[in-house]
Amino acid sequence: MHRNTWRYTLLFLLLLGSFLLNLGLGSAKIPLSETIAILTGGTPEVASWEYIITEYRLPKALTAILTGGGLALSGLLMQTFFRNPLAGPFVLGISSGASLGAALLIFGSGFLLPASLAFAPTNAALAIASSLGSLAVLLLVLSVSYRVKDAMALLIIGLMFGSITAAVVTVLSSLSQAEALQQYIFWSYGSIGNLGWNNLGILGLLFLLGVGLAVSCLKGLNALLLGPEYAGSLGINMSRLRLQIILATGILAGGITAFAGPIAFVGLAVPHLTRLAFKSSDHRVLLPGVLLTGAIMMLCCDTVAQLPRTAYVLPINAITSVLGAPVVIWLLLRRKTMMF
Repeated sequence: MHRNTWRYTLLFLLLLGSFLLNLGLGSAKIPLSETIAILTGGTPEVASWEYIITEYRLPKALTAILTGGGLALSGLLMQTFFRNPLAGPFVLGISSGASLGAALLIFGSGFLLPASLAFAPTNAALAIASSLGSLAVLLLVLSVSYRVKDAMALLIIGLMFGSITAAVVTVLSSLSQAEALQQYIFWSYGSIGNLGWNNLGILGLLFLLGVGLAVSCLKGLNALLLGPEYAGSLGINMSRLRLQIILATGILAGGITAFAGPIAFVGLAVPHLTRLAFKSSDHRVLLPGVLLTGAIMMLCCDTVAQLPRTAYVLPINAITSVLGAPVVIWLLLRRKTMMF
């Protein structure tokens, strides 16, 4: 572990730099010295800067850290569990369940109420609906996992759940009004700038719970690299390990999607980048590495998305895809086989 200390130190410094850069850049440029002064309790030259930092940019930056780290860890868990380098945090259909929950809330008001009474759901209502949708799919996956012991069969079933929920969303959207459809599209773009401190606290608790579950099964994850039969021969309880991995992924991916919307490619690309950087497949090494790398990537994507010195904000989902897809292509071209 000590030989990787300099890598962790470098990642931490990159995280700190990305964090401060994200806080300082935006429609209003705030000098680094003023940003640090605000964070340490000082008084800035311009009073409005303190409000911008504490009420908008700081929660958004912390959301980016939790979102990036959580999705990256979920991707690592799924890639190890399915032994598939192209598995991501949403292969079990959990993201599609969250999308279905949001769609039912947004489109449902138009179906159940007259057009004059239809309402635009709040961010809190969307988070609750998305959470319930992802929880429903997670419970379905957990119930199926008790009957299906083969990981690849479970992967296919998860993809089928995703296809079913996506089909329902398509039907709902085809019957909805233009205003509701527009709101759903904006939600599907993903956003990390809508969370207040209360919602951020809930997301933080879900993040800690998911990370705690992942840490508790590190030995099993390393054993899985050589196959479930080998893991079982070491005395690993495979049913318990499967439950822990699915729960950890569901809590992280479902909670993040509920609060930030579906965000692509972070969970797929970051685990491979981390393996490449640390030249290791040991999950005791990779787990802190993916948390740091995922947080850095999301902070950088958000900095690009908010188009510094302008009032425009690009969809975060588009930025992560534009940056993440070339990374995956480059990794596939660089290596004949992916490292596991």
